[in-house]
Amino acid sequence: MGNRAKAIVIGSGFGGLAAAVRLSARGYDVTVVEKLDGPGGRAFVYRQDGFVFDAGPTIITAPFLLEELWALCGKQMSDDIDLRELSPYYTIRFDDGSHFDYSGDPEAMKREIARFNPDDVAGYEQFLKASAKLYDIGFDKLLHVSFDSFGKMLEILPKLIDAQFYRSVHGLVARYIKHPKLRRIFSFHPLLIGGNPFTATAAYALIAQLERKHGIHFAMGGTGAIIEGLVGLIESQGGEMRYNASVRRIIVENGAARGVELENGEIVRSDLVVSNADSAATYKHLLSDHRRKRWTDAKLDRARYSMSLFVWYFGTDRQYPDVPHHMIMLGDRYKELLKDIFSKKVLADDYSLYLHRPTATDSSLAPPGCDAFYVLSPVPHLDSDIDWEQQAEQYRQRIAKTLSDSVLPDLEKHVVTSRLLTPIDFKERLSSVKGAAFGLEPVLTQTAWFRPHNRSEEVDDLYIVGAGTHPGAGLPGVISSAKVLDEVVPDPA
Repeated sequence: MGNRAKAIVIGSGFGGLAAAVRLSARGYDVTVVEKLDGPGGRAFVYRQDGFVFDAGPTIITAPFLLEELWALCGKQMSDDIDLRELSPYYTIRFDDGSHFDYSGDPEAMKREIARFNPDDVAGYEQFLKASAKLYDIGFDKLLHVSFDSFGKMLEILPKLIDAQFYRSVHGLVARYIKHPKLRRIFSFHPLLIGGNPFTATAAYALIAQLERKHGIHFAMGGTGAIIEGLVGLIESQGGEMRYNASVRRIIVENGAARGVELENGEIVRSDLVVSNADSAATYKHLLSDHRRKRWTDAKLDRARYSMSLFVWYFGTDRQYPDVPHHMIMLGDRYKELLKDIFSKKVLADDYSLYLHRPTATDSSLAPPGCDAFYVLSPVPHLDSDIDWEQQAEQYRQRIAKTLSDSVLPDLEKHVVTSRLLTPIDFKERLSSVKGAAFGLEPVLTQTAWFRPHNRSEEVDDLYIVGAGTHPGAGLPGVISSAKVLDEVVPDPA
């Protein structure tokens, strides 16, 4: 292997691992350097007191993107990963106790819609057509294509305009659906990738069609089982995983990336570098001593960043069988709450929550008779003046009371293990600028060509994958960002 072209991948999130698999399959000698003491990045796994908690992504869509990685290594994903399709995909609960079971069954969906407003059934079908048009353009034709020339944007622009991509996701939904609760149900998806439904480009309405075509899945053993499977693929091809290996800087020689310097001073040399670190952090911190033409500190400071997240992981000594695997709990306010999070950047008195109960599908993630949970609340990133050192436990208690008063009765009496993740952790543990959970916000002026390119505009032989580049956040997006490398990274010499 000493004669093989060498590639270094910074970070072992889904994007970095997918990139390492692809580069290894093409003949590169790959080393993955990871700051944490294990793989996964935002998809890290916490194990404590007999409970297993996926730190981040829990919703698996487009499983064929993962299957392709196994196929590149001459293997079948099903030999390593047991994926289960869920039904319903989510239960969406409103503060008045009403709920909507969101699934892939067309007739069941129409019945659910009719319970709220029969007149919206026809509008829903029109919305699905609009979502399908965006899917055909955005997912099938653009997801795996590099946008390192503005000409590519211009080529596709007429089709995007015809598909109404210039609207917001909520604006597109509102064009076809009238009931206010149904508008929430069909527009919340951008929050899963760090976007505000009222400002995220309607291109992200393709998520509705993506789910309908390919379903929502869960990996037995948790999302961490997929991370372990990808690490196994890399190592089976001779790749190396290095943990506790935080990168201080990317080494640039004659305008090209030629390795990294670790925080301990060690130099690791390579023929190219792929950064799965936060794209803004890659430029601001890992290339801080390199003169940049486009992604300057000033430009990155002016950029718009996604919201952050407050996550409480907890285990209970009893089970809550009435709680589904995925529950979205929408508060009384919608647009106003999102304005508090994204614009005013204040910690509101109310919130909307995502409640994850993986033991509804896989009981092995908790001790017998117990349940594992996490509850997630979108919150402002660190440009706010929220003191999370002071606020975190108070905020957790408020959320616990809300859950106890609604779907998890007597919750605090039954919590036996607990841990928190705040915007500070996104900044310090995950090296995310402003503690933004999803990097750059997915608005029109930060989409496709307007995002940091997969092939760096600043340094030769430097490539970017993950949520902060094209096509964006979410598992399909970050896995696809690695597929773009097939187009822009040359074959090894």
